[in-house]
Amino acid sequence: MSKLTLTTEGDRHVVVTRRFAASPEAVFRAHTDPKLVQKWLLGPDGWSMPICINEAKPGGKIRYEWSDGKGAGFHLTGEYVEVEPYSRIVHIERMHLPDPTPDNHVETRFEKDGTGTLMIMRMTLPDAETRAAMLATGMDEGMEASYARMEGMLQRGELAA
Repeated sequence: MSKLTLTTEGDRHVVVTRRFAASPEAVFRAHTDPKLVQKWLLGPDGWSMPICINEAKPGGKIRYEWSDGKGAGFHLTGEYVEVEPYSRIVHIERMHLPDPTPDNHVETRFEKDGTGTLMIMRMTLPDAETRAAMLATGMDEGMEASYARMEGMLQRGELAA
C-alpha cells in the first residue's frame, strides 16, 4: 500500500505528501547527497541511475540519468534555486524523454512529524496540459517505489554518509 498522497491544486499544481520514519535531517540528506540519491531514486525495480549530479546549493546543477539495463532510459536536468538545510529545497527540473519537458518548479519541505518527517512537495507546472501529461505517466507509482526504497534504507541505516 502506498504511503504517498498525490493531490492537485488549481490548474497547474501537484502536491505530493509522504511521511518517513526518519528525522528531517536524514530525509533532507537523502534528497541532496548524490551518493545517496543514486541508491534510492530509481523508480520501479530494475532501473539504475548511472549518472547522478546533485549540487545542493543555490545555482547548483542537477542531472539524473536512468537506465533500465536493456537500452532504454531517460534523464532529468535542473538547477537549485534555494536550499535551507534540513527544512526546504526549491529547484527547477525538466525531463528529457528525449525532448525536454517544460520547466517544473518544485518546492520540497521537510517537517518534523512526531518521531519522523512529513515531506511536502509542491510542483508548479506551466499549464494544465503539461500537468495532465505528467499525471498520465503514472508518476506516483514510480515515486512511491523510490520513496519506499529510501525509507527502508533509512530504517536499516544504509543511507549513512
